[in-house]
Amino acid sequence: MRVPLWKIAHARSGDKADRADIGLFAFDAETYAVLKREVTRERLAAHFAGMGIGAVELWPLDNILALKIVLNGALQGGAARSLRMDNLGKNVAAQLLRMEIDAPGSLPRLNSV
Repeated sequence: MRVPLWKIAHARSGDKADRADIGLFAFDAETYAVLKREVTRERLAAHFAGMGIGAVELWPLDNILALKIVLNGALQGGAARSLRMDNLGKNVAAQLLRMEIDAPGSLPRLNSV
């Protein structure tokens, strides 16, 4: 089934220069396995394509059930150069959580929300 990430995960983000740095956290090991399978560099690049991003970096952090995501070139030069009116990298986590992935309906979070 197609599921938006906000139903099964939590995310935080920030910025450093022209990079958005995102942490995507699973609530349990079963969900983390799905995130590792479904949240790929290619899918992230497609999801954030409207931001005109550069290279996408992705690291699994198995010990904390999280994915570290870095979107290079995502902030129009960073806070000192950007004309964007939002908080730059602070809102990127919310945008990520709108991404939909394929997930089994048996995930614990889907049955408790």
